[in-house]
Amino acid sequence: MKKFCLIYSTAPHYRKAIFRAIDNEYDCDWYFGKTKSDIKEMDLSILKHYSYYKCYGNPSKWYWKSVLINLFKKKYNAYFMLIESRALSDYIFIGLKVLFFPRKKIYVWTHGWYGKESRLEAKMKLWQLRHVDGIFVYGNYARQLLINKSIPANKLFVIHNSLHYDQQKALRERISSTSIYVDHFGNNNHVIIFIGRLTKVKQLDMLVNTIAILRARGEQYNLVFVGDGVEREKLKTQVRNLKLQTQVWFYGACYDEKINAELIYNADLCVAPGNVGLTAMHAMVFGCPVITHNCFKWQMPEFEAIRQGETGDFFEYKSEQSLMDTISKWFKTKADKREIVRKACYNEIDTRWNPYFQIKVIKQNIIIPE
Repeated sequence: MKKFCLIYSTAPHYRKAIFRAIDNEYDCDWYFGKTKSDIKEMDLSILKHYSYYKCYGNPSKWYWKSVLINLFKKKYNAYFMLIESRALSDYIFIGLKVLFFPRKKIYVWTHGWYGKESRLEAKMKLWQLRHVDGIFVYGNYARQLLINKSIPANKLFVIHNSLHYDQQKALRERISSTSIYVDHFGNNNHVIIFIGRLTKVKQLDMLVNTIAILRARGEQYNLVFVGDGVEREKLKTQVRNLKLQTQVWFYGACYDEKINAELIYNADLCVAPGNVGLTAMHAMVFGCPVITHNCFKWQMPEFEAIRQGETGDFFEYKSEQSLMDTISKWFKTKADKREIVRKACYNEIDTRWNPYFQIKVIKQNIIIPE
């Protein structure tokens, strides 16, 4: 079993499956940053060897990872790390490798490129990426943008993302339709769901407005918010003002995946007016198609799981009219194809967005020198 080093800023709970897969495959030492974050973290005791390092400065501006420089003193011949353009220590680490340790390999796990980078940020990112040995990006969109920036295609690997796939798939295999929404709403209207944090960047007020406009047009939909966040009370006020109380259910945050599975499976469509992120994967693993906006430089990488007309659709960025038309069109053309769409969503996650796909990509492309 080959030994190498993985450096990550936090240990997010949703990465538990892929981190465990890496730990099983390699003799790996893990280093996690101690940072203030509201992201739920995983139990690190499932890993063989791990420790924490301190971060100095402000991660939203400039900061320093205390552990990096000393890692060259240890007997690692390969490093797999999350890099960030604001982490000054990353530049020093990469620079030292290039100058003094050319045989060692640095592989990075990164969003790569959005297309919204400032001139300075673009220069800094490209310097980092030109001086590492391999780049694992979340999607083909970022990969192509980096190829356009003259990053060699043969060192760009699409790794996608994953959630709690084994648990979710096991639930999916036992799930069936229930009357949860008929019981709550007292009608058979199509159900639109959003699952995730209720934050401003998600632009959920746009979705509430759209439901009201569609109602005035004679199209009745139920809307369910599964999650909590700073926008919850504002959204509740908006719902009251638009007299949508009987059509909108604020279910709240739910960490019971069995309940989430029932809520998602029995919904007809997931809509994320802002960036979609992990919401797309959570919805699709339980067979729910997703609609989000089409300005990909302001999206999260998971938008690539949406295959237009198959696993979801896109609307024009920031256009309520387009969102309304896209939702309406979806139900007019796909309502009688629910099971076909459900299976397409399953297939998307089962083939690309799971830890088995990810570990395969890692094993195929990480070379650890002897």
